[in-house]
Amino acid sequence: MKELIRDYNKRKKVIRGRLKDFKEVWKRPDKKIFEELCFCICTPQSKAVNCDKAITSLAKSGMLFEGNIDEIRAGLKAVRFPNNKSRFILEARRLFTEGGSIKIKNKINEKDIPATRYWFVRNVKGLGPKEASHFLRNIGFGKDVAILDVHILRNMVKYKVIKDHPKTLTEKKYILLEKKLKVFAGKINIPMDGLDLLFWSRETGNIFK
Repeated sequence: MKELIRDYNKRKKVIRGRLKDFKEVWKRPDKKIFEELCFCICTPQSKAVNCDKAITSLAKSGMLFEGNIDEIRAGLKAVRFPNNKSRFILEARRLFTEGGSIKIKNKINEKDIPATRYWFVRNVKGLGPKEASHFLRNIGFGKDVAILDVHILRNMVKYKVIKDHPKTLTEKKYILLEKKLKVFAGKINIPMDGLDLLFWSRETGNIFK
């Protein structure tokens, strides 16, 4: 535990800077918020770096906002399951298009992020609690939600927050484990979103998103 706290203190400046970057995203136009959503739709079983490159390229070309399913799928060559994910992106675009423009910020209740998360889970195909939490963290609202991916769960076992790695995560189980992680984060005085980036950087060697 002491090693974990010491490691966080070493990386605190970089981690805090990254979290500040996420908060800055929220100030940007709805299209950028939608771009982050599409990134998170792509992440299951795919490398985050590949997903980011693909979505950034699609956004720059305009295909993310105007392209058909074939054009979007062509941009997801480096992402696993491009057929499903291109369909999810297209359906999300339809969901958040109002009057010919992307409108997504109005679906985010800054005063109730957990409720916002489950609105996205229930209304956006391709998003589970993990991906919805990832999306909210990436636009500056990660304080009260956890991204329970394999890296985080592995560390939760390592630090005895949970006994073993769950085989499946229902919504109920996800909330239970999230609460356990929040308690643990409080005990070691590391913000939950900061702890996520710490675990991620220790596993992958970098602090990404």
